[in-house]
Amino acid sequence: MDEYCSRIGVSTPGRPCQDVLAELQFAQLQSIPFENFDILLGRGIDLDPAAQVDKLLRGRRGGYCFELNGLFLRALQAAGFEARPLLARVHLHGEPTGRSHQVTGVTLAGRTWLVDTGFGSRTPPCPLPLEEGTVTRCGRDSYRMRGHALGLLLQVREDEDWIDLYSLDCMPVVPMDIVYGNHYTSTHPDSHFTRMRIAVIRRENGMLRLQDRRCTMGRGPDMSVIQFPDAPGYLDALEEHFGIALDVPYSDLPEMPEEE
Repeated sequence: MDEYCSRIGVSTPGRPCQDVLAELQFAQLQSIPFENFDILLGRGIDLDPAAQVDKLLRGRRGGYCFELNGLFLRALQAAGFEARPLLARVHLHGEPTGRSHQVTGVTLAGRTWLVDTGFGSRTPPCPLPLEEGTVTRCGRDSYRMRGHALGLLLQVREDEDWIDLYSLDCMPVVPMDIVYGNHYTSTHPDSHFTRMRIAVIRRENGMLRLQDRRCTMGRGPDMSVIQFPDAPGYLDALEEHFGIALDVPYSDLPEMPEEE
């Protein structure tokens, strides 16, 4: 637990409570980036807890949901929280996926909270009550849970609309469920994690997002854009902006499609 707290820049937590839960979640979002470079490099995603500690804590890399939320789950359990893994179906593109997104359910004083540190730029930045109809304000965004045929559907407010993020049914999750979801998400040619370079990290002044070579900060009229070079300098920019230091030459990264 001390190594984890050092990585995310917080003191060893005290008694499990909602404030501590929110502090740990937000600190991890600001410290450990969401990224998929091991998938693109053909290394795969190792779900072994020791491998994740080596990569995310000691190697100071990032990862995607099965790594980030796997690490967060074990940190919460080590801190004394009643926490368990949950699997969700992503709804961002209309038709829901399989159970391809790992999140965490935390029970405090008889109430269950959803916490997530691995949904990229759409990651809710605070714990959300896992209850139908409740609207929660997190910074600039509002989130709610709605009843759905597949369980509870998490939505985020954008202007006057509610955007579907993912649904979950809170059924028990066994280790092989996570293995199955991780395998599809990290290897299938239809998974966007196998087709583009992605990195996301939360900063005090906004969300920093990388898709292939286009890096954006903030959103709407306040959004700024940085174009990463299609050259070895890409690795320097990746480390400068996201803290991700890849131990490979730039030529090892797969080529990206021409930008429109």
